[in-house]
Parts: sequence; C-alpha cells; structure tokens
Amino acid sequence: MTELTMIILAIVAGAALSMQAAVNGQLGEKVGVLKSAFLTFSVGAAITAVLVLFLQTPQPQTLLTVPKWQLAGALFGVPYIIVMVTAVPRVGTAVATVAVILGQLAMGMLIDNFGWLDNPQIALSWHRIAAIPCLIVALALIYRSNRKTE
Repeated sequence: MTELTMIILAIVAGAALSMQAAVNGQLGEKVGVLKSAFLTFSVGAAITAVLVLFLQTPQPQTLLTVPKWQLAGALFGVPYIIVMVTAVPRVGTAVATVAVILGQLAMGMLIDNFGWLDNPQIALSWHRIAAIPCLIVALALIYRSNRKTE
C-alpha cells in the first residue's frame, strides 16, 4: 500500500474511533462505563478471532515467542475506552477526540524522536513542534464553543 493510502486509512480509522466514542458514551450513560468497555472489547475480540482464524497469514513469531514487553500494548486500550466513555457525555465527542489526538501527537513525537519501543527514529523538526500549539488552539476553540452563549 502507498503512504497516501495508509494516511487515508488512518483518517477513516480516526473517524471510526470518534463514532465509537459517541456511541459508547451514550451506552456508558445507560448501562455503566465498565459494561460499555466490556462490550467493546468482547465484540472486538470475537471479530478479531474470526479474522485471525480465516485471514491471518503465518508469521515467523507467535504471541508466545515475541518479547513480553510487546504484549503490554494490549493494556493501553482499556484506559482509552474508559476515559472516552466517561468524557464524551460530559465534554462532547469533538473535545474528547481532540484531547486524545493531542496526547497521541505529543507521545508519538516523543516515540519518533527517541526511537522508543524499537521504532524508527524520526527527529523533531519545527514543523512537528508547530503542530502541538495548533492542536492546543483547536482544543481550546472547540471546548469554548461548548459553552452556551447568552
């Protein structure tokens, strides 16, 4: 796949995450945050199991043979889902989503810059650094627009 295709797919995945946050926020208000998170992971696990069984090509390593620290990535989705289910009904989907993107961008830049977690090193540039205040301004503007004008 081309880089442009990957970027477009990432944008679509981001849109899907915002839809998930909006739906889960409403569900969490009705049945509880943890039950909503449990449903998300249960359905996701079932669908992924089917995909693994029928579409996964053989890989040189298994979940039992990779470095154990790489399995920790599975834990990071839990706080994300719980925070989003809790935050969306209170601050709205847009504010919660931009806040998450700001956190992702900042951590992504650190991971790239230092090559953490065995990722390729991509140096910070003024272009990358300039993106942070842009997102902070976006977050502030969207949050401010939540207030009712009188």
